[in-house]
Amino acid sequence: MSRTATVTRTTSETDITVQLDLDTTTYEPPSTGHGFLDHMLDALARHARIGLNIRATGDLHIEPHHLVEDVGITLGQALTQALGDRKGIERYGSAFVPMDETLAHVVVDLSGRAHLAFEPETLNVWGDAGGMTHYHLREFLRGLSNHAGITLHVRLLAGREAHHVIEAIIKALARALHDAVQVTSQSMPSTKGSL
Repeated sequence: MSRTATVTRTTSETDITVQLDLDTTTYEPPSTGHGFLDHMLDALARHARIGLNIRATGDLHIEPHHLVEDVGITLGQALTQALGDRKGIERYGSAFVPMDETLAHVVVDLSGRAHLAFEPETLNVWGDAGGMTHYHLREFLRGLSNHAGITLHVRLLAGREAHHVIEAIIKALARALHDAVQVTSQSMPSTKGSL
């Protein structure tokens, strides 16, 4: 079974196409018009070891919010399509990722139920990375969680500088997703018999 998806989402604020393949590591460098977002999406593909091609434009003359959020939404829609009925997947994933002074922990459950617990929201994270803050990251993760049906817990155990905080969280998310999407059986990973 092919675990691939192509999703295009066009609004008055953004135009985004995501191509996703959960079973290959071949990917294209992302192109969103926002350098730091491209850097994060590149890290996501590399550390999740998935095929990912994202082409996007957005109203960056306003600020990154719409673009970052809508990329998360579109990626979530693509992940839902690629996972199909989710039969046989590992379902859960967890990863700790350090980056210098920063330590992030991300846990995912590909349950089909959306929930985001985002601890960095309550912490004093300094600055931005190319205009992207941890609040933009929260909106990316909210879009991803809502549209992929992921229960997603993000904890920041150490760190204050926005670039390192955002990057460590994205890499931890990627490594947790890598484990969760693996097909390891023929059964449905739920006592209910369905997700």
